[in-house]
Amino acid sequence: MPYTVNGNTIETDEEGYLMDLSLWTQDIAAAIAAAENVDMTDEHWQVVNFLREYYNEYQIAPAIRVLTKAMKEKFGAEKGNNKYLYDLFPYGPAKQACKIAGLPKPTGCV
Repeated sequence: MPYTVNGNTIETDEEGYLMDLSLWTQDIAAAIAAAENVDMTDEHWQVVNFLREYYNEYQIAPAIRVLTKAMKEKFGAEKGNNKYLYDLFPYGPAKQACKIAGLPKPTGCV
């Protein structure tokens, strides 16, 4: 399902992940979030930006266990736990947040 953002058509795979990761912008993220019924707050953006930094460093989109651990290391136990992440991204923090962040589907996600 392609997204139309600022007059441009952004191609995705059959699950809605960007085909060309280099096209990602915050406007595209907002369009994906809207399609996912996620109202982006500062907390959402913090996770999305963290995921993009993680991907740039490790060249992999983290699965939920890795994401939770990495978030806990950087932001503390309050944000590095499943409940916090599922409250933000109810359809699976790793999958849904990575999609909004313009990253590939995390390894190990069904």
